[in-house]
Parts: sequence; structure tokens; C-alpha cells
Amino acid sequence: MTVAEQLNALHLIIANGDLNTLFQPILCLSEQRLFGYEALTRGPSNSPLHAPLPLFSAARHAGRLSELEQLCRKRACQRFHHLELGGKLFLNVSPETLLDPGHQPGYTLQLLESLGLPPQRVVIELTEQTPIDDFALLDAALHHYRAMGFAIALDDLGAGYSSLRLWSELRPDYVKIDRHFIDGIHRDPVKREFVGSILQMAKASRAEVIAEGIECAEELETLMDMGVDLLQGYLFARPSALPPSEIADCLPPMKRTCALAQDADDLTPLLIEQPGVPDGTPIARVLALFQAQPTLMSLAVIDDQQRPIGFVHRHALSDALLKPFGTDLYARKTIGRLMNPDFLAVDQGHSLQQVSRLLTSRARQRIEEDFVITRDGRYRGIGRAIDVLKLITEQKIQQARHANPLTLLPGNVPIQQCLTRLLQNPCEALVCYVDIDHFKPYNDCYGYAKGDEVLLALAQCLGRQIDPRGDFLGHIGGDDFLLVLTSPDWPLRLQRLQEDFRRECRRHYHDEHLRAESFVSFDRQGRQQEFPLLSLSLGAVRLFPETCAQLDAARLAELASVAKHQSKAVAGDSLRIVDTREMLAPRPLAALAE
Repeated sequence: MTVAEQLNALHLIIANGDLNTLFQPILCLSEQRLFGYEALTRGPSNSPLHAPLPLFSAARHAGRLSELEQLCRKRACQRFHHLELGGKLFLNVSPETLLDPGHQPGYTLQLLESLGLPPQRVVIELTEQTPIDDFALLDAALHHYRAMGFAIALDDLGAGYSSLRLWSELRPDYVKIDRHFIDGIHRDPVKREFVGSILQMAKASRAEVIAEGIECAEELETLMDMGVDLLQGYLFARPSALPPSEIADCLPPMKRTCALAQDADDLTPLLIEQPGVPDGTPIARVLALFQAQPTLMSLAVIDDQQRPIGFVHRHALSDALLKPFGTDLYARKTIGRLMNPDFLAVDQGHSLQQVSRLLTSRARQRIEEDFVITRDGRYRGIGRAIDVLKLITEQKIQQARHANPLTLLPGNVPIQQCLTRLLQNPCEALVCYVDIDHFKPYNDCYGYAKGDEVLLALAQCLGRQIDPRGDFLGHIGGDDFLLVLTSPDWPLRLQRLQEDFRRECRRHYHDEHLRAESFVSFDRQGRQQEFPLLSLSLGAVRLFPETCAQLDAARLAELASVAKHQSKAVAGDSLRIVDTREMLAPRPLAALAE
């Protein structure tokens, strides 16, 4: 398509308003609701400008980007209103259009007013495609939007020309992490570190993080474990002209992972089964409930479907009623007038660590507040932040008491507990005993300090192969470690482990030993001998749901140990696997008689 043909097609699209608006939902998992929708524009289906990239590139080339985006916003707001979608509407806006002298200030607000939509439901989402030179002017333009009630989001964080500076200068209300850092995050520790840093910066700047581009359940589960609560991607729904209106239509069936970690249990120990109050309850009745229970600090407000819609705190209710004429103003009103709609709701199936991250991500003055516990979106009771802190502290003390003093990894007691939980929650897993070949001769040759460095290096190599959704790593003692993998790609992980350890060990040898690929030390009988460089022997046991009931933790550990000894009989890096289905399969009578 020639440039002239593109410009002509663009002219017809703008002249006829021939644009299609699609919506992709953004989910809030902790509250089990649809947080909002991002509006996405497409050209006519039979046009070469159907896809957004050529469409907006042509408009930018023709100097009509501001005009096109204005038409996109109009179509998106009208369609959002017509479909009666809930939550917030995210509108994509290029910073260069805000800096365009021809940009019409107030246009979007007038459009919303004509539709009866408050600006508080709209988020201006900045999509950076070209470098930004005038940050001060852009800040002034966004201040104009904020003054009218709009929120600001920064799209594709980490991908733009100056996205980190934009964040620092503009202090957006939302930041959306670029898809590149979400893709494969469950198997990439560097991406997890990056997203973790984003969460810390968001906490400091009081911005909310949205992870977009989620396409598989493993990415979702990793992000949930990290405390990311606002999510968007093909896993939930593709952009559609008729998007889902209920979160139940978006959530995929979650893969059940083995409960290996000590914090993997649900929130039942935190649950206080305090009845909620219907939103139509008179304020005077709610006040009487607080007066009758001096220790009651908060109440959840629920709708007729038992879903939490607000929270009432004792001190906030007292403050409102103690104001001049407060009792006269509110006594006969319903609690819906005084409830706080900004509260934390978490599903009972969340882990303790997930709740802790969600609590600490809230504004500092709200960390001490109680939170709502739900099950499948329906109210179950309340939880207290202080109880979360107590339980986590108890866990940390317990972990420290039984940790290996060198690597600080879980020691034998947590390992035993892990294996027991693994068998009690049947799933497919690999239990792997990890041992360093020729470690004692290495210690004798290089000294115990260098030996400890090698052990720490191995611990780091093992940690890099851990999937945070459900794997386990423990240190039995000396050069013996235990690894439990629940991911189906465990063969690749074990291969990477051996390769990684070989690389890490190279800095722990003398140059002459590296050249010779061996070192001289003493064997267990005190005789001098030449030994090859360090390698790993892995003894693994493959578990299946149907074989878990036939084993106990001691037998499982014994099988892994036997497999390890068989692996050590092979020179160099080696792996021996015991398949429990084959081992425990019923044998034919003829075989038993032999």
C-alpha cells in the first residue's frame, strides 16, 4: 500500500468515524471483581489500516494523530456507556497529542458529562511511542486532567524511551508493566527481580501496579505470589466488542500446586467470623452493634448476594457522628452513606505471604486496618493485620530455628515436613537428592573456607532453578541438598543446574587445576590421588498422585538417597531417576513365584 493510499484510507476513516472499539478487562483478584476495561481501537475490518500499528503510524505521519485519538476517545466512551460496563475505563492517549497546540482541553470531560459518566471512572493511559522532550509541559497537561478528576496511568513500563523518568516526574496513579517482563516470569528469576523492584517503587510512590500481557496460568500464579493484584491479558479475555461483565467469566481454572512451602495454607487461621451488615442497615443500628461489643473495631457491609461492598470502622463512624449535627444528619440514614468503599478484600485461599504483600502495598495510614476475607467473592469474615504479622513472625522464627547455619536454607526438620505435606497433597513432583562429587578431597586440597564458598555457590545455583509457585529447596547438611520440583520442565531445570554449577565452580579452582581439569588430594584411606573437577550427582524420585498414598516421608527420602548413590557410581555429572509408578506397580503372579 502506497503512502498516498494510506493517507486516503485514513481520511475516509476519520471522515466517516469508521472505527471499532474493543475492550479488554482488568481484574482485581483480591476483591474478586472486574476493576475496569482498557479501550482498544481497530480500523475497518476490510482496511489495510485495521491493525492499530499501521493506523496510528499513518495518522502520526499525516499529522492527524490528535484528531484520530479524539475520535477514538469519543467512540470508546460512547460504547462503554452503551454497554453499561462497570469499573474504570482506561483510555490510551499519546503524550505528543497532549502537547499538540491544537489539542482541545476539556473535550473528554464534556463528552463524559454528556453521557453521565463521572471523570473519576476514567483513567488517561499514556502510551509512549516517541521520545518526550518537554516533561514540564506534559506535567502541566496531566495536572489539568487530574484537576478534573481523571486518574493517570503509565503504559508499558520498561519499554518506552523514558518510562522511568515519566514515572518519577509525573507520579501516575497506575503503572502497567510491559509484556516483555511478564512473559515467562515463572521461569526467569531476573524478570521476577525486575517486577519486584517495580512493586517496591510503586509502594514508595503510592501507585498501583497492573501486570498486562498475561497468557498462561504459571505467569498468573507467580504474579499472585509476588503480590500483584491488578491483572490483564489473553489468559482472562481477548479484546472484544462485547467483553465479559463478571469476573467468573474471566478467571481460568487454576492449576493446583503442591503445598510445599510453610505459608501455602489458606487463611482459615486468620478468619474471624464476624457477621456483615446489609447495605440497607440504619446507621443507628450499626452504632448499637459497636456499643454492644467494645472490642469490635470494624464491620463489613454486604449486598444482597453476600458480596462485600464497603467497610465501617468504629473510629470513622464515631468521628462522623460527633461532628456538629452529625447524629441528626445520619441517624436515620443507611450505613451505605458512611461506609468506606476503599477496603482490602482477599480470598480465603490466598497464602499468608500474599496477604502480607497486599497489606504492605496499601497506603501507610491504612496498613493497620482490618481486611475482608471472602470465598469465591462472597463474604466470609474479617482478618486483622496484627494477626498476619504474628503468624509471619512465628513462621520466620520457626524457619530460622531449623535453618542450615551456612546457607540459611531449610534444614532437616522442614525437609521432613515438606515431604510429609507433599504426600498428603498428592500431585506429580520430582524429589531430587543433590550431592557434590569429590567434595571431601576438594576440601582437603583447598581448605574449608573455599569449601563453604562452593556450598554457597551450589545453593545459589539451586535457587535459580526454583519455581516460586510450589518448589522446595532444603540443605540436608554438608554437600547434600534436597530439591522438590513440581514443574513439568524439571528435566531442563536439572540440566541447567549442572551446567550452572560447572560454570560457577571455575572461579574456585587454581589455574593449573583448570588447565589439567583435575586436582591432586587424598582419598578416604589417606592416599594421594588425582581427582576430576567437581560435578553433581542427582538421585531423583518421580512421584504421581496415585503413588503418594503408598509412601511415607522416610521411605521417600530413602528412595532418593539410594538413587543418589547409584548416580554417584557414574563418573561426572549424572542423574538417576526412580519412577514410583514402575516401582510400585503390581507384579504378575508368575514373577512373584520366581
